[in-house]
Parts: sequence; structure tokens; C-alpha cells
Amino acid sequence: MKQITIIAKDHAGLLADVAEKMAAANVNIESIDSECIGETAVITMAVDQCDAALRALANAGFHAVTEETILVKVADRPGALAQIARRFSEAGINMRSARLIRREGATGIVAISCEDIERARALTKDILL
Repeated sequence: MKQITIIAKDHAGLLADVAEKMAAANVNIESIDSECIGETAVITMAVDQCDAALRALANAGFHAVTEETILVKVADRPGALAQIARRFSEAGINMRSARLIRREGATGIVAISCEDIERARALTKDILL
């Protein structure tokens, strides 16, 4: 799965602008996170049409990058994410982001981006979706 990250100056209506650009391009947002760090906004999302989304964002003047993520299934209980993060740490793989994108009963689906996606796939083959 690919995720798109947008870095922009924060302002009222930023999320609305991004969502409207996706709608105008007929792109469905499957998951989205929006955070502010000082005056900078970071929006991370997964969409059903990555190339169309990137074109729409570029045409609107947004700085957006995309990267590959892996999806892993974890138990929906305290400490489950800590176990996965420790596994990455002990393997020397830096996790750039981890996002809970869905909960299904007793499990959760987490999207992880990291420096070495192939090693990450091998490391998580027992829980990889």
C-alpha cells in the first residue's frame, strides 16, 4: 500500500482544501491523519488512486510525497504495537510512521512505513497482510 504525505503551512480550511481536491479528482480517501507541528501541517493519507491524487495535489500547488507501506495485523490489546515496534528496533529498522487504519473485532490493521521495506516485509511475514 502507498501512503501520501502532504507538508503545508497550516491554515483554517487546509483539510477541506485537500479533501475537495480529492473529490474533484474522483479520488476516494481510504484513511487520513492530520497533525500540526507549530505552523506546519502534516497530512498523511491512503487513497484508492494514488497517481490521480498526486496529480491533483501537484496541480493545486501542494507539496506531496508518496512512499510504500506494509500492512500488518496486530492484536487489539495493550502492548501489541509495542511488540511490533520492539521487533523493528531490535532488527535495526527505523519506523518512520505507524498508523492504525482499521479495527476489526479483536485485531487492528496498522500501516507502517520504514527505511527498508523489504527487510520489514521479511521481519513481519507472520503478521503481514
